Amino acid sequence: MERLNPFHKMARAYIRQAQDRLEDAGGAVEKGNYPYATRLCQECVELSLKACLRLVGIDYPKVHDPSDILIEYRDRFPPWFRDEVEFMASVSKRLCAKREISFYGGEEAMLSPEELVSREDAIEAIKGASRVLEMAMRLLEGHLGL
Repeated sequence: MERLNPFHKMARAYIRQAQDRLEDAGGAVEKGNYPYATRLCQECVELSLKACLRLVGIDYPKVHDPSDILIEYRDRFPPWFRDEVEFMASVSKRLCAKREISFYGGEEAMLSPEELVSREDAIEAIKGASRVLEMAMRLLEGHLGL
């Protein structure tokens, strides 16, 4: 059995979870459940970024949007990854802002999640999450020498 250091082990597990969420998001779009797809994309990005932070030894705060920590520690990443930090941070912030309305809607105004999250929102979320996950996977492969 392959022995990984604890940071690599956690990062690999987070990436697997992120992959499954992104796959499920695609299925949710096919079913017309755009709020759920958007929520799954937010979770995919959160897990992907936390995997990246784990890989470079950062113990991040337990928040849904780790983008500020990613930006703060960008110098710990390879140059190709640093070039993408702003993009990844913006995807995380955007999806985190939609996290609550994807789940609950606008309760004060009695608006359902379906009224607030469109197909276009979900497609955009999938595109952003896919790119973030792709970069996280590339970083993981580099750390494991794959």
